[in-house]
Amino acid sequence: MAYVMLELKELTTKYITRFHEDVYAVDHVSLKVEEGKSLGIAGESGCGKSTLALSLMGYYFAPLHYTSGEIIIDGKNISGMKPDDIRKTILGTEIAYIPQAAMNALNPTQKIISFINDVIQAHDPATSKKDCYDLARSVFENVGLPAEVLQKYPVELSGGMKQRTVIATSVILSPKVLIADEPSSALDVTTQKVVIKMLRDLMEKGIVKSMIFITHELPLLYNVTDDIMVMYAGQIVESGTAQQTVFDPLHPYSKGLMGSIIVPEAGLRDHKLTAIPGVPPNLKKPPAGCRFADRCKYVIPECKTNSVGLHVLEDDKRAYRCILPEEELRRYYKNA
Repeated sequence: MAYVMLELKELTTKYITRFHEDVYAVDHVSLKVEEGKSLGIAGESGCGKSTLALSLMGYYFAPLHYTSGEIIIDGKNISGMKPDDIRKTILGTEIAYIPQAAMNALNPTQKIISFINDVIQAHDPATSKKDCYDLARSVFENVGLPAEVLQKYPVELSGGMKQRTVIATSVILSPKVLIADEPSSALDVTTQKVVIKMLRDLMEKGIVKSMIFITHELPLLYNVTDDIMVMYAGQIVESGTAQQTVFDPLHPYSKGLMGSIIVPEAGLRDHKLTAIPGVPPNLKKPPAGCRFADRCKYVIPECKTNSVGLHVLEDDKRAYRCILPEEELRRYYKNA
């Protein structure tokens, strides 16, 4: 049986506005990431993907607050740990994060090696600068960057080199779980391919044990991850293998995401482009029933009143959150 490197159990986190309103951006989310595997999380902007990424590190700053649930990394429950303890013992070594707009994450007044020295010595103050340099050079070579980059300022690097520098810095301490939050956004297609290949190489070389890859481009995950979870309005609405979720989506929202994107993969490139109508619900006052009901063309009256849980399909262990049975959904899709 595969070893579970990261597990979330009913994790719920919220933002508290300046008017003291609760916004549950992550609502009872459960997931597992096995050692050596990668999980993709997809959804449109505002669905809670980045909040989930920040939440599962257990490191909270206002206005984001932990509410309930468990975060277990390599068998250790970090829920409720003090921020200072998480920063010293968890971040960077157990779990690391590549933020959105990673190209802007570097300090423009510091050389790259100075920044990396700070990262390494924050976890082990006894590490010498020579040892920091040797470790940094080795990791940078693994991501295709020459050692000279370490002596440069961020302004001297191209966008792609900055992206790889941030990734190399994130994995400098060989984290067990790497969270990549839209690492290929704002890059040209050629550089995107380089970044994706680099992330896969880091896993194959064992520098990173497991990975979570977040994007709004569902088809992209087919080439990067083993499994995919689709997120909408703070909830997981579908999960399965990458093959299942991309080529045979079950939830109407997943189906809509695939239909709204031009896909180059064989078997999908000729599909008719469609748009998802409407906008996501206000999470200050989420609807009582299905959160996708107001945008779903298969909606029935019960969808707007009945709470909907995840239905797990026993045959292949995939799951979806919809009041309609699988057979009825497939019939709708076939006749569409």
